[in-house]
Amino acid sequence: MAERQSFKALQRAFAAHIRDPQNSPPPEDIEDRRMAIYRDLFFNNVVSLLAGTFPVLCRILGEDDWRRLVRDYFSVHRSHTPYFLEMPQEFLHYLQNERERQERDPDWLLELAHYEWVELALAISEQEPDWDAIDRNGDLLGQRPVLSPLAWPLSYRYPVHRIGPQFQPSAAPEAATYLIVYRDPDDKVGFMEINIVTARLLELLQHDDQRDGAELLAQIADELDQSDDEQFREAGRQALVELRDRHILLGTQQPQPAHKQ
Repeated sequence: MAERQSFKALQRAFAAHIRDPQNSPPPEDIEDRRMAIYRDLFFNNVVSLLAGTFPVLCRILGEDDWRRLVRDYFSVHRSHTPYFLEMPQEFLHYLQNERERQERDPDWLLELAHYEWVELALAISEQEPDWDAIDRNGDLLGQRPVLSPLAWPLSYRYPVHRIGPQFQPSAAPEAATYLIVYRDPDDKVGFMEINIVTARLLELLQHDDQRDGAELLAQIADELDQSDDEQFREAGRQALVELRDRHILLGTQQPQPAHKQ
């Protein structure tokens, strides 16, 4: 029992030092040369993984500030998952909920981090459409369109898809940025900038499982006082077709069989 407790104490001391070598001493009787190998191995793997998930944020911050940010995350955050590929979500949680905002932080930092994380989240998502319930060639106006579970409508205050080392806005534009990020049948993740009408359509599709495409477009037309505009209806029809072409819409909901009396 004493040996087991001693080994657990050694493990705790080892892990604490790896996470925060500045404030946690290494285990006794292990020379620093050996500990340095583990310190560098663990930390550099985390730096590399997160830089691959958040490449734009990494380039904007620069190597020194990026490594300081990751070091703080590595030291203070307590992960809720043992899986390496889920670490970027833990890092995002740290940015959103644990890290204190710094004076030099741009207003769009959290939005950019979220946008970059979404690409990985979709790439590794295990969600699958229920193809038995979908008519891939169904009438998008006369039946209810089906939104892919691998298509995520997003809205941001800043145009996060354009932010980079050469474009760092100092203030949010008047209009929000609407995007949809999606994974196609070849498992490639893409994004599409959309207008407020398409964003509203996708919002309705997420929450309304009854009405067909024409009824949803009619609601949006009423909201925008465009109910008598034929061009608006045609633009809505074209938007539905384009969304299906990009595999954002998968088709239409199969009619439910009538119950026998």
